[in-house]
Amino acid sequence: MVLLGMDLGGTKLAAAVFNEEGTILHKEHIMLGKASGKAAGQLIGSCLQRMLYSTKYGTVDAVGIAVPGIFHQSTGTVWAPNIAGWTDYPLLEEARNICKEIPVTIDSDRACYILGESWQGNAKQQKHAIFLSVGTGIGAGILVDGQVLRGAQDIAGAIGWMALQPPFSDEYLHCGCFENYASGEGIANTARKMLMAMPGGTGPLYTRQPAQLTALDVFEAYKHHDPVAMKVIGGCIEFWGMATANLVSLFNPEKIIFGGGVFGPAIPLIPGIEEEARKWAQPVSMKQVVFEPSALGNDAGVYGAGWLARKSLINKQPVGINDVQ
Repeated sequence: MVLLGMDLGGTKLAAAVFNEEGTILHKEHIMLGKASGKAAGQLIGSCLQRMLYSTKYGTVDAVGIAVPGIFHQSTGTVWAPNIAGWTDYPLLEEARNICKEIPVTIDSDRACYILGESWQGNAKQQKHAIFLSVGTGIGAGILVDGQVLRGAQDIAGAIGWMALQPPFSDEYLHCGCFENYASGEGIANTARKMLMAMPGGTGPLYTRQPAQLTALDVFEAYKHHDPVAMKVIGGCIEFWGMATANLVSLFNPEKIIFGGGVFGPAIPLIPGIEEEARKWAQPVSMKQVVFEPSALGNDAGVYGAGWLARKSLINKQPVGINDVQ
């Protein structure tokens, strides 16, 4: 059995060939650049076409694709807010036209993150676990009784819209309150605003052009006690702590797993996030939950997409982890 998993992010496409046991045999990363709309779809299609038939490991038997937003299972279309022109993109139809008789399964990246961890990472043997993904945006893959929680329209887990900071502001309309402050984009934007509001200060961030500032710059400055970075990241710890407290109180998970590009540099902050969450969460549930980083790092989504491909060959049951092992 040869499986192809593809993880589409806001800035890049990751693709990997797996064997049935979940070992990566070959992996590629492709930057999206400014590709949007049809151009982004063509980039995925060209990668799919190349990897289906040109691998030395044999013809691919099934394909799974993770997408950054909402996959509507009823229509096969994708809404991806970080890819311009993808409000109702017909990705499943395009992928099936390329794959022909090879089965294709698509799901949200947040669902794939927790499925990847369930298959090969830190959520093995867990039936109640949450993957908190913080990268360009914020989302949560939520397992309840071993099944991915989907909601009425496949939107469950879009926690970037979690309301954590009153009063309401129009800047929350595009991505939500939580994501506005505590995503990778939110961290960079908040730091830019502070730098522009307080010109002439001292610290590493003041040596950078605000327009070119990234979240990684803010984390690096945080290590050197830059006052703006300390305030921005300190605020993020509070937001991440409140959000995870809400998740603990709502879902009583066994684990919360932190991943995405920000957790990376934010992994050392997890104890502080747990301390903040303890102030807000249901106390009995909080005492038994484990907070830990992803075992798969930036590959969690591509592993989850590989699991989608494997699942499609095993049976037609709803995607979950009850038969992962």
